[in-house]
Amino acid sequence: MKSAIRAALALSLLLLAYLLLWPTPIQPVAWTPPPAPAATGVYAPNEALKAVQRFGVGVGIGPEGIAVDAAGRSYAGYADGRIVTYSANGSSYQELAVSEGGRPLGVTFGPRGGLVIADAYKGLIEVGSTPTPKSLVTAAGGAPVRFADDADNTRLDQKIYFTDVSVYSYEDMMNEVLEHRGTGRLIEYDAVSGETKVLLSGLHFANGVAVGPDDAYVLVNETSAYRITRYWLKGDKAGTSDIFIDNLPGMPDNLSYSDKGRFWVALFAPRDATLDRLLPGPAWLKKIVARLPRALQVRSGDKAWVLGLDLDGKVIANLQDQGRDAYAPITSVEEWGPWLYFGSLSQDSLARLPLQQVFPGSPPPPRGWEQTPASPHQFVPPVVGESEPDRGPGASGESDDRKP
Repeated sequence: MKSAIRAALALSLLLLAYLLLWPTPIQPVAWTPPPAPAATGVYAPNEALKAVQRFGVGVGIGPEGIAVDAAGRSYAGYADGRIVTYSANGSSYQELAVSEGGRPLGVTFGPRGGLVIADAYKGLIEVGSTPTPKSLVTAAGGAPVRFADDADNTRLDQKIYFTDVSVYSYEDMMNEVLEHRGTGRLIEYDAVSGETKVLLSGLHFANGVAVGPDDAYVLVNETSAYRITRYWLKGDKAGTSDIFIDNLPGMPDNLSYSDKGRFWVALFAPRDATLDRLLPGPAWLKKIVARLPRALQVRSGDKAWVLGLDLDGKVIANLQDQGRDAYAPITSVEEWGPWLYFGSLSQDSLARLPLQQVFPGSPPPPRGWEQTPASPHQFVPPVVGESEPDRGPGASGESDDRKP
C-alpha cells in the first residue's frame, strides 16, 4: 500500500513539474475581452439549422471550406488532402485532386478557371486540369506562410486575398489563442504578376476572408478577438482598416459574401467563459493550459451557429442548432441560388438549407429536394472510345447539373 502511495505521489509531482516547467513556445500577453453579448434579441437561441439537408455523407471527413460555382456544383477539401466536387443536386461526386501531405481549407475560384485553395501546410495552391495541385504562394513579406486558412477572389480583376493565421502551425493553433500577440496576416496575391503583398499584420488568428461589393474592401475574421476587420481596397479610405463588427458571441471562422448584399459568417464555437476569464490572467497560467492535451483545451462542442450580416455589419440572420445531432461545428457558409451551403471541420458530410427558411419570399429549392440521396455515388468520367455503362439516373455530370 505504501509503495502505491509513493508511486502516486511521484507521478503527481512529475505531472505538476511538467505543467509548470515543460518548455512552451508561447509568450502570452494579457487581453481582457469585452463581456460576451447576451443570448437574447439578434443572438437568441433557436433551431433554424435543425432542418439542414446533409449530402456527401461518408465521402470524407472535414469539408472545412466550400465554394459553389455558377452551375450549382459545390467544392470542398477534406482532411486527407482530397479536393472533391459535387453535382448540383448532391447525388454524385468526383475527386479532382489530392494535396499530398496537405490540409485544404478555404476554397475559391481562380482567374484561369480552376480552384485556388488555402492549404494549412502548403500555403496557397491551385487546382487545374491535373490531379496534382500547383503551388502559388509559400511566403509573403519576407516570412513563410505558416498556416493558410481561407481565400477569396475579386470579381473585377485577378487578385486573390488569403489569410495566414499565425506564426504557429495548424496543429498548434490554440497557441495563437492563448498567446494573443496577434501574428496573423491578410495577404494579397496578384495572379497576373505572381506578386504578393501583406496588407494587414498583427491580426488575432486571421481566419475567414471575403471580398465585399464592387471589390471596394475585404473583410477578415479575427477569431480570437471575436471580431471582423475591414481593409479598404478603393476610394478615400484605400489602404486603411477599421472594425466591421466587434464583440461577436462566438469565434468567427470562414466568411463569405453574397451578391444579394449580405455577408455570412460561420461561428466555430460560442464564447467560452473560462477562456474569457483566462485571457486577462497571468502568463504562467496560460502556459499551463498550453501544456495540456489538446482534447482538454477549447473545443467546438455541439453547437451549430451562422450569422448573416448586412453591409453595415448589422445582424440580419441568426441560425442555430444545438445537440448531439447538430451539424456542428459549422466552419463555412456560402449562399447560392435557393440555398445556404455549409462546411465543417469535423463532420463527414456537407449540408445545405433552403434560403426561404431564412428569408421568406426567397426562391424555393427544386421540388423533391428532400429526397436527394444522402450517400451519393461517385461520378466516373467515361473512357474515350468506349461506350459508357448505365450508372442510373443522375450518373453523368452533365445531366446531374440540370436536375434539382
